[in-house]
Amino acid sequence: MYLGIDLGTSEVKAIVINGSGDIVASESMALTIQRPFTYWSEQQPEQWWQATQQIIPKLRDKCAQHWAKIKAIGLSGQMHGAVLLDENGKSLRPAILWNDTRCAKECEEFEKAAPKLHEIAGNLAMPGFTAPKLMWVKKHEPEIFSQVKTVLLPKDYLRYQMTGTTVSDMSDSAGTLWLDVEKRDWSDYLLEKSGMHRSQMPSLVEGSDVSAALSPEIAIEWGLADDVVVAGGGGDNAVSAIGVGAVTPGDAFISLGTSGVIFVVNEQYSPEPASAVHAFCHALPLRWHQMSVMLSAASCLQWFCRLVGTNEAELLLEVEQLTEQQKQSAPIFLPYLSGERTPHNDPYATGSFHGMTHNTSRAVLGYSVIEGVSFGLADGLSALQNSKTKITQCSLVGGGARSTFWAQLLADTLDLPIVTHKGGETGGALGAARLARLAAGGSENDVCKKPEVSNIYIANKEIKKHLKERYQTFKDIYQNDLKLRK
Repeated sequence: MYLGIDLGTSEVKAIVINGSGDIVASESMALTIQRPFTYWSEQQPEQWWQATQQIIPKLRDKCAQHWAKIKAIGLSGQMHGAVLLDENGKSLRPAILWNDTRCAKECEEFEKAAPKLHEIAGNLAMPGFTAPKLMWVKKHEPEIFSQVKTVLLPKDYLRYQMTGTTVSDMSDSAGTLWLDVEKRDWSDYLLEKSGMHRSQMPSLVEGSDVSAALSPEIAIEWGLADDVVVAGGGGDNAVSAIGVGAVTPGDAFISLGTSGVIFVVNEQYSPEPASAVHAFCHALPLRWHQMSVMLSAASCLQWFCRLVGTNEAELLLEVEQLTEQQKQSAPIFLPYLSGERTPHNDPYATGSFHGMTHNTSRAVLGYSVIEGVSFGLADGLSALQNSKTKITQCSLVGGGARSTFWAQLLADTLDLPIVTHKGGETGGALGAARLARLAAGGSENDVCKKPEVSNIYIANKEIKKHLKERYQTFKDIYQNDLKLRK
């Protein structure tokens, strides 16, 4: 048996799988985000650990007869977050998250200070990344910066609590702007240019390797054997790729969670920073991947549901009852509630509805939100295609994979076959459990198989035509908003 833990932005999720890769049990615990100021997004690291500690006994109860057979644990987590620890291993401040955009000026400073940044890190300096966050802390919170002994990524904070060791993996560390992504090692040049030092970084392992053993105290508390190992794990998207079997060059998937990602596996390091496409290490050795990333995806739908007093399931039922005419005349929604990355690299972009009338209903606006997120993903697909990356079909994972309506809309919008899989909504948790199997000695061919296909969605030619016209309007509205802000 193998345990996978996924530390997301909105929840911690954990699953147990057996030696055949079947899901035996799952459990989750919701998380909250603090936004004390405009552009800020933070969470208390201690909240992540508390949620994990609450999940474990519930999961143990669900699979009591199998629990003691767990051999390894895998980790997946939201990327880029800055967890700052002092010399005693205590967090110095709330973690600054991936969708926090306060450090836009520090990004400009880093670009100027490190001319070789793009070559080494393979990415533009964007506010979501970790390095400019530390530059912001150094400038605005010097008393905290002076106490920083170690910087960890979110899932690695969980590992620290579980094992007492400070370790990270290649895929997650590639999102810091401190990693030499091609060499898969920390870059002393980039660390020095951002005011950091290698001694403040965790050690590095591949995502499928053993990173440490569970501490004796936690093993006893969790009711597990004292020889349980913890895999290196990875950033949520690279680990989701393991879960959906995207391990061969050309394999691609869309992750429709808090953020929206299009992920493509590469056999070599292929940076394309000019188009705001990310180039990172994969969670498996000697593989890399490219990603387009939009900062607000399913979180836009969650925001709208809170605003109008409903839940996602009820809203989707209402949206599905709309006529084609209602959808084609719906307002255009810009999904930039947290700024945007690919392709705009615009931390100051904002969300908005364009074209509302007295006849605009809750359901129509709900459709606009789902469509706007789909258009944002289309922008990301265009950026990937412009970088000469070929995608012939995409699997769909994450919470959004539960919606057949959204899957069909993505097929129509992107003009690509969209494939959903059994268990696809588990996302990073399944991939984390698979990495645990690999760390315990499993073979890649056996572990990283593509899950059973649930459905394949093919673009509807008539609907695709109307969506193309609305997509152009979507792009025009953003450009007009951009001009007004300049």
